[in-house]
Amino acid sequence: MKTSPRLLALALGLFGCGHAVSAPADPCSTPSLDPSLSAKIHAATTRDSDEGMWLLNAFPSERVKQKYGFAPSAEFLDHVRLSSVRLTLGCSGSIVSPSGLVMTNHHCASECLAELSTADRDLIQRGYLAKSTEEEIRCAAMEVNQLVGITDVTARIAASTKGASPSGFHDAQRAEIARIEKECASSDDVRCDVVDLYHGGQYHLYRYRRFQDVRLVFAPEMAAAFFGGDPDNFNFPRYDLDVTFLRIFEGGRPAKMDHFLKWSPAGAKEGDLTFVSGHPGGTSRLLTVAELVHQRDFVLPDYIERLAQLRGELTQFQTKGPEQARTSNELLFGIENSLKALRGEREALTPALLGQKAAEEQTIREKVLSDASLSDARTAWDAIVFALAADSELATSYALLERRRGFDGDLFGYARTLV
Repeated sequence: MKTSPRLLALALGLFGCGHAVSAPADPCSTPSLDPSLSAKIHAATTRDSDEGMWLLNAFPSERVKQKYGFAPSAEFLDHVRLSSVRLTLGCSGSIVSPSGLVMTNHHCASECLAELSTADRDLIQRGYLAKSTEEEIRCAAMEVNQLVGITDVTARIAASTKGASPSGFHDAQRAEIARIEKECASSDDVRCDVVDLYHGGQYHLYRYRRFQDVRLVFAPEMAAAFFGGDPDNFNFPRYDLDVTFLRIFEGGRPAKMDHFLKWSPAGAKEGDLTFVSGHPGGTSRLLTVAELVHQRDFVLPDYIERLAQLRGELTQFQTKGPEQARTSNELLFGIENSLKALRGEREALTPALLGQKAAEEQTIREKVLSDASLSDARTAWDAIVFALAADSELATSYALLERRRGFDGDLFGYARTLV
């Protein structure tokens, strides 16, 4: 599942695809894996899901223990974090061997497969299997990141913007974030990202170990990886082989990994408590009613209309021949995934949901009004409405210039960057 490459977190629920870790008696030695990968950690019993997305450095172990009888230890959480990786495309992956083998979704390696393919050798359609380490092919544009450290830098960023004018706030914050990341990135083998959490309530510095030599080990042919086609994608159960194995190298040899997830011969069964780790971009829980209505009436319809048009254009282009289909498959898959997600978001914004959100929002506003220390926050909701009105007025020109609406392709993007 392609997502924004931002944070490694744990979440509860059955929906989604992700590398899953069950909770055995010795959790750090024999976690079982689900071959599909996602951006969240899920914990579920039978077919009931419990919502929640938690940071690995702020996991509510006691609360989970009270409800499920299992409290992940700090060692368990560290093991999960170090066994989970982020791929260049914003996908999640699992380290599954001491010699650097990484498991991820098939589409998460599609860019590598497309780059390594030719008109005579289509690795997306035919698949690939390296019979030895020497046959593992390097994915030139791919990188794997292992999260090795998390530091709270909220106070430092808050200090950098103290007293800043509204127009200078963003510049001051961006400059401080750039300084923090530059100080942290001590070599080419280290990547550092400052992540904003809770809509700017907290800022954490994520320090990654970078693996820039990533090689293709195994990818099934498209007929097996995408069995059932787009209609079956995002559904459970799925009857396909949606998996690709990569290997990370260091110094020209397979990387030696101290933390990895072992395969369980028995696998997970119904009723098991299950955790899934990955890199979600965020949730929409803190959006106001006005923001949700804006998404429903303006933002989502615009995205859906444009993607539907592109999907039709690409589908027509693919009828021109096998080479046209090969060169456009990756883009088409991405568009189809986005369409499913965006349509689902819009369908979820029902009158019942908005009514529930309105009641919750009213409760929060009443609490703010009754607390003198929160007087500065009383106008926040009205300010958001004002900003959304301005956003609606600027939407068309913004879409044309910044989102290239009507100017698909790389050339306009290059020109816009230069200007």
